[in-house]
Amino acid sequence: MWTYDKFLEYPIKIKNSNPAMAKIIITQYGGPDGELAASLRYLSQKFSMLTPQAIATCNDIGTEELAHLEMVGSIVHQLVKNASLEEIKKAGLEAYYSDHGRGIYPVSAAGVPFTASYIQSKGNPIVDLTENLAAEQKARATYEYLINMADDPDVIEPLKFLREREVVHYQRFGEALRIVQDYLQEPRVIVINKPDSMK
Repeated sequence: MWTYDKFLEYPIKIKNSNPAMAKIIITQYGGPDGELAASLRYLSQKFSMLTPQAIATCNDIGTEELAHLEMVGSIVHQLVKNASLEEIKKAGLEAYYSDHGRGIYPVSAAGVPFTASYIQSKGNPIVDLTENLAAEQKARATYEYLINMADDPDVIEPLKFLREREVVHYQRFGEALRIVQDYLQEPRVIVINKPDSMK
């Protein structure tokens, strides 16, 4: 069960339209290393985790990724809401606009719609937590690339916040992986129930 606080995790107050920037930032909404994929990945993987800490880590980070999805959607929305049609065309967003107007739709920067193939849930805690470490590093790298292409502090600052949260998530998944590895190394007593005929 979740509760929803009616404010963004980090304030988004973009004054200048920039549909060209919106076109690439949207990849963190619905692209392969974006926030929608991350939230679905972690909230699906939590069911296969072996320790309470690993379950909580997947649940907590998966939930926070939903907050980041809201932030990225807000950034994209604010970058296009007051843009003229000429600016939208000049940015190469006319195909997107013809399908979605100024609405937010999960696609990559290349315009590829979101697909469940972006996420992985293998059912093996070691595999899944290792996957999550890689996913967080890929998201961090994407935020760095976006920051490199931005020139508006109103855009850069929330992107920097999001990048830093990826670093924290990476650390938390590393801790969860160590806890699960330690748990798997603990000796276990195996009880074999004899069939009734052998009692």
